[in-house]
Amino acid sequence: MNMNTTLMKITGFAFSAILLSSCVSNKKFNESQSSLRDARTKINELNDDLANTKSRLQLMEDANASAADQLDQKDKTISENQKEIDAKAQALADQQARLQQLQSMIDKQSAQTEALRQKMAQALGNFSSDQLSVFTKNGKVYVSLSEKLLFPSGSAVVNSDGKMALEKVAQALNENRDINVNIEGHTDSIPIKIKFEDNWALSVARSTAIVRLLTSTYNVDPVRITASGRSQYEPVADNATPEGRTKNRRTEIILAPKLDELMQLIEGAQTK
Repeated sequence: MNMNTTLMKITGFAFSAILLSSCVSNKKFNESQSSLRDARTKINELNDDLANTKSRLQLMEDANASAADQLDQKDKTISENQKEIDAKAQALADQQARLQQLQSMIDKQSAQTEALRQKMAQALGNFSSDQLSVFTKNGKVYVSLSEKLLFPSGSAVVNSDGKMALEKVAQALNENRDINVNIEGHTDSIPIKIKFEDNWALSVARSTAIVRLLTSTYNVDPVRITASGRSQYEPVADNATPEGRTKNRRTEIILAPKLDELMQLIEGAQTK
């Protein structure tokens, strides 16, 4: 083999090596570029995922903050409602306590009134039912004295039987000083013809005559007593019959326990 042939072979081998080397480098380059593109794509995807995650996280944080605000507001509302409920419950308890106190005082007054009625009925037990009667009405004790027990017809001068009855009443009143007394005169509907101007004058004259007797003769405190006349305008029976007119001609001694403590409780409840 000559020199030229050998040189040509060496040159051919070298060229082939260079070409082979060039092909390998291009392949690796292309693979690297592809890997780079894939990596960039992955990075972009990861960045997108990260952005989405951050966005979702922000939405969750906003939702949590809103829920926390709502929960705080509900807690405040519940607290305010509870305070209002507690205040109303306390007011109701106070009102019930006052009502119980009021009922207790009313029961006490009722018991005192009944005891007074019994005492008056016992004191006046010697008189007949057509002369007088003792009963309770509207929380008061009524001692209803007939005209024939107290006065001659058309007169305002108390007779002896009337004085005996009034002395018994006065004794009971002097033993029970926390009693207000109203003496109330009543007539029938027949107009008075002598001595008095009318039935008004007669009913008032009879009540004042009894007041004078109770205070001056039997020492009942005059501060406790009121005199009044109702004439014919509060009948207890029919004035069309003689029997009815007889029942209507009467004087009522109305006894009322003093209610100062009870009224103070009621007034105190009204101002609250």
